[in-house]
Amino acid sequence: MIKEQGMAPRDLMWALVVIVAWGVNFVVIKVGLDGLPPMLLGALRFALVAFPAMFFVRRPQLPWRWLIAYGATISLGQFAFLFEAMAHGMPPGLASLVLQSQAFFTLIFAAAFLGERLRAASVLGLLIAAGGLALIGLQHGGQATPLVAVILTLCGGASWAMGNVLTRRFGQVNLMGLVIWGAAVPPLPFLALSWYFDGPERIAHALLNIGWSSILALLYLAVIATMLGYGLWSRLLSRYPAGKVAPFSLLVPVVGLASAALLLGSACRPCNGGVGRW
Repeated sequence: MIKEQGMAPRDLMWALVVIVAWGVNFVVIKVGLDGLPPMLLGALRFALVAFPAMFFVRRPQLPWRWLIAYGATISLGQFAFLFEAMAHGMPPGLASLVLQSQAFFTLIFAAAFLGERLRAASVLGLLIAAGGLALIGLQHGGQATPLVAVILTLCGGASWAMGNVLTRRFGQVNLMGLVIWGAAVPPLPFLALSWYFDGPERIAHALLNIGWSSILALLYLAVIATMLGYGLWSRLLSRYPAGKVAPFSLLVPVVGLASAALLLGSACRPCNGGVGRW
C-alpha cells in the first residue's frame, strides 16, 4: 500500500544512506574505468551482484518480462550510458549532477504511464533544486565537457527513470530479490557490447592485469551502490509516491561533487580510463 503521508523518520534515514552511497559511487566508477573498459566494468559489476546470490535469494513473484524490463532499464540502460559518458570525458562530479535528470523523467513518466498527478509543489521544488544544482555545475565548468558525454548521461537518467516507474508498478515484491535477479539481466549484454567495442584481446588484457583498485571498485559498485542502494531505493518507491521519493536523488550531486573534489582533487576531472569510440 502506497503511503500518502510524510516519510517516516526511519525511511528518511535510509534515503540519506542511499544519497551518500550513490554520491561516492561516481568517484568509484572513475577508479574502475581507469583499469577496465566501460562495458566490461558493467558486466563484472552485475555479475558480482547476481552470482551466486540469485541461487540463495527467492525470485520475486513477477512475470519474466517485467523482471527483464527492470534489469534492462535500471541496470543495463542506465549504466551502459553512464559508463560510456564517463569514458568519453564526463567528469565524476558533473556526472552525478546530470544523471539526476532522472527525477524529472520519473515525474513525467509516472504521469504518462501511471496516471500520477503532477503536483505543482513537486514540480516547483524540482525546478528550484535543479536551478541550484545547475549553478553548482557551472561553477565547476573549468573544462569543456563533450556534448556526446552529456547526451549519454541524460539517456542514462531516462533509463533510470523508466526503471523507477516499473518499480512503482510492481507493488509489494521481494525487493532484494528484485535487485539481485534484475542484475542477472545485464552481464551478457554488457559482455556482448564489450566484445563488440573492445574486442577479445582488450578484454583478456584487462582481466589478466586487473589491479586491487579495480577489484575494490567492483566490490563497492556491486555491494554498496547496487545491492544496498537500489534495495533501499526500491523499498522507498514501493512505499511512497514517486513525487515524494525522486526529489531526494537531487542531493546525490552534492555528495558526488564534494567527494570528487575531496578524493580526486577536482570535481570535474575527466575520466582517463575509457577510450572514446563515437
